[in-house]
Amino acid sequence: MTLSWKRIYAIFNKDLKDLSKNMYVSSVLIMPIVLAFLYSNMGEVTIELHYLVINMTLASVTAFIQCAVIAEEKEKHTLRGLMLSPASLTEILTGKSLVSFFLSIIAIVVCAMITGYEPTNLPVIAVALVISMLFYLALGTIMGLLSRTVLEASVIFLPIIFLFGFGSLLVLLVEQYPALSFIEYLPNIQLVEIAYDVEAGLGFGDVWLNLVILLAWAAVLSLLTAFVYKKKEMD
Repeated sequence: MTLSWKRIYAIFNKDLKDLSKNMYVSSVLIMPIVLAFLYSNMGEVTIELHYLVINMTLASVTAFIQCAVIAEEKEKHTLRGLMLSPASLTEILTGKSLVSFFLSIIAIVVCAMITGYEPTNLPVIAVALVISMLFYLALGTIMGLLSRTVLEASVIFLPIIFLFGFGSLLVLLVEQYPALSFIEYLPNIQLVEIAYDVEAGLGFGDVWLNLVILLAWAAVLSLLTAFVYKKKEMD
């Protein structure tokens, strides 16, 4: 079955208009930008701080806006109609993900300009960020499907924003508590490790394992998204 880009664009256009009217959700864009301004005025911005801003952007913009878009559809009882429309699962989720995807790119670029982040190897960082976005889009979609309202989505998403937005700070606990070593494999931590490797002059051949871990996270969450979506479609 071939994708209908006309349907995808229609879904994308609808979500873009709905988001522009929802100041509560769109105001989330301000959070990482304000954080970027704060860190840029603290003197030299380290890789850790650059990626604190970037990971916050991925958690709050990519994932949360995606979650809120889906939750709003459920709250308005329009998601069921979309599920029963001729549009396929891929077309619906692609169309609904494009808004979050493009807003994330804009937010990351703006934040990087504010903090002065210029990666040594942009292609590696770009690939890592795109794969990370796929993970966060899938995560946001799942949480949106499991939420009944935008308000509920906001509440249940707070721990996720903390874990993936500020999760890099938890690495400090790994040395004291070995049981928390799984934290090192979280997508946000892998992204920071890739950034450090890139600044050390390494390329794709040296960070492939980190990229594979990111891709595995994205693949697993995408499959889980499809499962949850199909389950909600039959409920």
